[in-house]
Amino acid sequence: MTAQRPQPDLLYSEEEEALRAAVRDLLTDHCDAADVIARVESGTPYDPELWKALADGMGLAGLLVPESSGGQGATHREVAVVLEELGRAVAPVPYLTSAVVATEALLAYGADDLLGELASGRRIGALAVALNVAPGAAYQLVRHENGALHGELTGIADAAVADVLLVPADDGGLYAVEADAVTVSPQVSLDLTRPVATVVLEGAAGRLLGDAEPAVRRGLRAGAGLLASEQLGLADWCLTETVRYLKERKQFNRPVGGFQALKHRLAQLWLEVVNTRAAARGAADALATGSTDADVAVALAQAYAAPVAVHAAEEAVQLHAGIGMTWEHPVHLYLKRAKADSIAYGTAGRHREALAELVDLPAP
Repeated sequence: MTAQRPQPDLLYSEEEEALRAAVRDLLTDHCDAADVIARVESGTPYDPELWKALADGMGLAGLLVPESSGGQGATHREVAVVLEELGRAVAPVPYLTSAVVATEALLAYGADDLLGELASGRRIGALAVALNVAPGAAYQLVRHENGALHGELTGIADAAVADVLLVPADDGGLYAVEADAVTVSPQVSLDLTRPVATVVLEGAAGRLLGDAEPAVRRGLRAGAGLLASEQLGLADWCLTETVRYLKERKQFNRPVGGFQALKHRLAQLWLEVVNTRAAARGAADALATGSTDADVAVALAQAYAAPVAVHAAEEAVQLHAGIGMTWEHPVHLYLKRAKADSIAYGTAGRHREALAELVDLPAP
């Protein structure tokens, strides 16, 4: 008789809830909506003080890094909680790109020096693969000639604030390249809180870390799986704020939220958010435990979470009515982040295709 594997406990632990409370308090004090909008207007959305508080003050940049390499030795479950709160605040910090994707890529090699620098927050890393690339998909490569790197990479998230870039080359290697050795040019980005850029390498020196393919795949898989937690936080904020607004806004001398048609829309959205929480927690737990079903859990989470986040943001804009269309109200930041996230690390359609292959489900 085959023993059944124990079911994962997807509920939040006391430690995870304490972490959530600490991160939310920090973001309440240092990342209010007005400040984020002001940063977006300034053209420099990255908030170095907030990053310092998260990375240095709370040690959150090193959650995935073992203690022996200067990190906290935590798991993807704790990282997921942090990303939920960062999603709720659309915080303009490179946490997903540096503390998750770049860090996971480095963990494939055990590059202790770089891992320690990223874990401390003193340096920011970025995997030089376009933001829209899904785990296992093809990505751009640069040429490695005569010991130097040449080429152009586009759509690199947070490249403008990175100190070190992890660059895949045509010889199959992944190279650590100092940011001052490349030219970074901003690209037009819908989500101004997570800008993308073009990176040009003209004879840049790089330190060979190892084979690119397994490291890139590992980084992108973690990014896709934990992005679902950011999308969960974003969707939950949109639902919560919309319900609050509809309780306060009155028409015909009664709260708008009392109208039956709006109750139905909010109830449907609540169900979608609850299901997204289950999918996101499942992906985080699978990554944390090294489950053999991790690829399935990640594909399932992204296939479901991306459209829910977009739907929640669209409903928030519509149900906030006129004020939701203004620049001063932060809901447009959430819609733009949700739309940008919907193509980050693979579209929902791409993940549905991957999920069908993983579970051997033939197309109709």
